[in-house]
Order: sequence, then C-alpha cells, then structure tokens
Amino acid sequence: MNPKKLKQLKKRVKKAHQAVNEPAYIQELNQYRELFDSFPPIKYLINNVLESDRLLKNSLLPQPLPHLLLPDNIQDTIFKQVNAEFPPGDPRGDKLWNKYNDALPKLDQSLRNFRDYLEDTYGMWSYVNAPFAKALSDYLASAPILEIMAGNGYISKGLRNNNASQEIYTTDSQEWVNENETGKHPVTTIEKLDALTAIKKYGNKVKYVIMSWAPDKGNTDWEVLQLLRENYPNVQLLVIGEKDGATNSKKFWQEAHLSQDDALKKVNANLHSFDLIDEQIYLAK
Repeated sequence: MNPKKLKQLKKRVKKAHQAVNEPAYIQELNQYRELFDSFPPIKYLINNVLESDRLLKNSLLPQPLPHLLLPDNIQDTIFKQVNAEFPPGDPRGDKLWNKYNDALPKLDQSLRNFRDYLEDTYGMWSYVNAPFAKALSDYLASAPILEIMAGNGYISKGLRNNNASQEIYTTDSQEWVNENETGKHPVTTIEKLDALTAIKKYGNKVKYVIMSWAPDKGNTDWEVLQLLRENYPNVQLLVIGEKDGATNSKKFWQEAHLSQDDALKKVNANLHSFDLIDEQIYLAK
C-alpha cells in the first residue's frame, strides 16, 4: 500500500477508536467543532472544553476556562458568512443556515452543561485549575494543611504538585461514593475520615483547614466552624464555594465571618468562573 494512504488509514482507525472511547458529551462537542469549523469564536470555546477534558482524563489539573457563553452576535455572524458564500434564494445557503441555526441552541446548552459533565465524569465540583493551585500553594507558604471533604483530592493534588515536601493531610468521608462520582476517581491518597473526625485527629498538627464545596444539605460545615472556634482557635479555615449559592449550608453563610485580604484576593483572582456559579475562596472565622 502507498505509504501516504497507509498513514491516512491509520489516522482514520485511530480517530474511530478514540470516538468509541469518548463519552457522548465529548463526541457531541467534537461534532459541533467540525460543524462550526469556520467560526473561530465557537471553536475557541469548544477547544477549551476539550483540552480541559483531555488534561483531566490524564490526571492533570486543567487550565482556566473562558466564560462558556456563545457571543451575543453569533447568529448575525453566521448569517453574514452564509450570505457571503451563497447568493440570496440559493437552497444550499438556506439548508446550511438552517443546519447552523438548529445546532446553536443545542451547542449553547452543551457548553452550559460542562460543570455537570465534570461532576458526573470526574467527581470534580470546584474547578481546581493549575494556576489557582499554584497561587494557593504560594499563599500557604509550606504551612501544614488538612483538607476535609476532599472528594477526589484535586486541591491536595495541586498543592503537592507545587510543593512535594508540604505536609498535607487529605481526608473525605466517602459517603457520596454510592450517589455520584465523588471519591471514585481519587487523584491523590485520601484518608477515609469525616470532617469532624479529621479535625480532631489532625487539628493540632496543621495551620490551615481547607473545605471546598461543602454540601448545601446538612450543617456539617457549620459544625466544622464551631469545632475550630472552640478547640482550635489558631487554625485558619479556608473555604471554597459560592456564598449564599450552590455550596454550603445557609447556617454557615449566616454565621461565618468571611474575609479576603490582599494576599487571598490574589489567590481568588485565579479561581476563574466559567459559568454562572461564582465560586470564591474565603478565610472563615
């Protein structure tokens, strides 16, 4: 066989093999990328999502994402390009326009569903990107830390990537394993301990406790804060979540004294939100 044709055949086989192993969500985005190949603003968004998925699939922390929202004028842009390619009344142009127009709302919904995909596929709730992990590592300045409710351990992994000698205790109750992907895909070593037990075991050994995306059901986060206030007043609690929103209990947000000094604001600047959820990092007392 001609070497060039053999190379093309191998490429097609490889592509087909990859498609078989890709989740339906990723296959769908690849189809949209092919459909909207002539529109850079759309390809840019899709490529960012696909690259994020690729990194996570390889147990690497992703990069920050742009807001995953289609440009407001995207329909006008597409309409103008179709009209430039086909004269008015050409059925080929009408067919192409209808194809684009029908796909746009579905693509928009797919982009908005990326956080759901991360939760369902990787058990990743807070979008822990690599620059955020580096900024948090710098902020902690090698201090010993305890991560509670760690899920699959993305925060601890990011910290260990940046400072292998830092003393880090990573814990999770793993009570959500039977309900979702949390705990099923650990990216670092995680000790099976609920939040309160973990604090009682390691509270005298650490300077910081990190609590990310505590559930909005129950008051464990509030119990954590009370325990630290009463028994470990010198331990600082760093909380990652959406205030009065998708994370933590109502009681916690009502009772916690939250702050962000200049150093923590620098960390927060790297916690980019790609959707309508405004997760931030706070010092809670």
